[in-house]
Amino acid sequence: MPVPHPSPPPVPARGPAPAPAPHRPAHARVRERRGGASPGRGFLAKAAGVTAGLTAVGALLGLVRDQILAGYFGAGAETDAFLVAWTVPEFASTLLVEDAMALIMVPAFSRALARRSGGTLGDPVRALVRGTLPRIVLVLGVAAALLITGAPLLVSALAPGLPDPALAVDCTRLTGTCVLTFSLVGYCSAALRAHGRFIPPAMIYVAYNVGIIGTVLVLREPWGVRSAAAGVAVGGVLMVLVQAPSLLRELRTRPAPPRTPESPESPESPESPRTSSPSGPSDSFGSVGSVGSSGSSGSSGGADARILLFGLVAPVVAFSLCRQSQTLIERFLASPLPAGAISHLNYAQKVAQMPMILSLMLCTVSFPTVARALAAGDAEKARRQVERDLLLAAVVVLVGASTVIAAAPRIVELLFERGQFESSDTASTAAVMRVYALGLLGQTMVGALVRCYFSAARPLWYPAAAMGAGLATTAAAGVPAAEHWGAVGIAAANALGITLTAVLLLRGAHRQAVPVRAGRLGGRLLRLAAAGAWATGAGWLASVAIGPAFLAVTVAGLVVVGVFVVFLGCVPEAPEILPLPRTTYRRRNPDARRHRAAPNAAETAPVGEAAPVGGDVPLDRGHH
Repeated sequence: MPVPHPSPPPVPARGPAPAPAPHRPAHARVRERRGGASPGRGFLAKAAGVTAGLTAVGALLGLVRDQILAGYFGAGAETDAFLVAWTVPEFASTLLVEDAMALIMVPAFSRALARRSGGTLGDPVRALVRGTLPRIVLVLGVAAALLITGAPLLVSALAPGLPDPALAVDCTRLTGTCVLTFSLVGYCSAALRAHGRFIPPAMIYVAYNVGIIGTVLVLREPWGVRSAAAGVAVGGVLMVLVQAPSLLRELRTRPAPPRTPESPESPESPESPRTSSPSGPSDSFGSVGSVGSSGSSGSSGGADARILLFGLVAPVVAFSLCRQSQTLIERFLASPLPAGAISHLNYAQKVAQMPMILSLMLCTVSFPTVARALAAGDAEKARRQVERDLLLAAVVVLVGASTVIAAAPRIVELLFERGQFESSDTASTAAVMRVYALGLLGQTMVGALVRCYFSAARPLWYPAAAMGAGLATTAAAGVPAAEHWGAVGIAAANALGITLTAVLLLRGAHRQAVPVRAGRLGGRLLRLAAAGAWATGAGWLASVAIGPAFLAVTVAGLVVVGVFVVFLGCVPEAPEILPLPRTTYRRRNPDARRHRAAPNAAETAPVGEAAPVGGDVPLDRGHH
């Protein structure tokens, strides 16, 4: 039921209006502010720092998990069977946690929060949850049941040459539960990030890896590698539990009544904004404009649910499916190869992709900022943010990729060579890892550039088409490459396909809502890649000259970082790659505070008028 809004108390003739009651919680006072207030750079920096720390902890636990799997089960047929089943959570993670769910639901919750802060009756956020969450749970719950039932057919399709398909079927039935749990994880993460809550979403992979590690340690003796599959199911439940309390607190918080502006002539005019319904021109969704100006939160939530389920999901889901299908092609091509090929691909990919995960962290934190800038009509601000994010992400991933290529054998030796994981497995995994690292820049650019297409009101089909072209290239090149070079050829085909996708997305970005300057940005990326080549050579010389693995990897990493520091200190584009300190910025822009205080377009325009899905919404900084 809509929450009644009592009339404001009469204002005395003298003196200012009474201040809010002191017992009001901080987050309630923040929500009374205008929806267009943008978070400060300090808040984004803190959010990025906290997310980076928790991401690093999750990545470290992921390495511990892989070390346990390698030490207990090695890189043979048993591990290959589990990794085929692990395709399900990998696929579900990309589709339901990292890509599709976030790219759809973060803008949707942002728009609902903008309507709430703009004075819409009722609570549009709760209405959105009522309209979307039950349908998502129903659809993906049925999908999980079908996957568990059809596990034998799935295994035969994914890996027709697997030596032990029965073991893979058992593991797939255990991992199939994550289709439902990961959908809840992705939904909670999107809702919390839209509210400015980054800590619980950053903890999900910590909980996930803790669940897998604990289950393997407890059940390894009776269940063997099936214990790892059971750990995936347990980890999925823990991922939901670390976020659910925070989301419930957000939903239980009652929205503050809208503030009615006072007028000297009519203090309680019936034309106040709390009862009026501006009906501006409809936006690109047609019916969304009327939804935004509706006085009924139930109709708003229902309309948003229909738009999300039928108008927006398909392009994002198609892109995510194509992106994750690279893993399906790899497992399919590697299944006829000698036992252990799938394991070598998996271990190499897990280690090589760590720099990419860290580099995309900044884009994850700044995604709501880009959506707000577009909602306010400030495409130039969105462009600057995206270009800086791309260059920063490129620096991070190239430092990591150079270190991986330079010291791959020593890294694998340090991390995995113990127990059932032998020196021959180290050599095979290191060779695959070096080739995988060649595609890391493309992987990062794809993850960052896609936000240029999905930050606007209506997601486009171009990213899915570009990803499809890259997937076709991976498949076409992978068949002969796997025949001649085995797992190394499969990794090379993967790098080629994802690099092609990145080039296509970069070439088309200047025509989208965020007008990225593709030519200028591409030139800077090429210069960074050249610096990465020099850093790789220097790191390799350092790694081969040192005996102990830990010392060799450490020195190689320091040498690579040193080369990049020298490069960034010499090139004129360094201030645009690395943001200037706030003191320098203020010294060069003495009027910055006055300009920042000016209201933007999202603050002055009525919330109901042409509010796109990426609506302007404040991050809820009262909780931090």
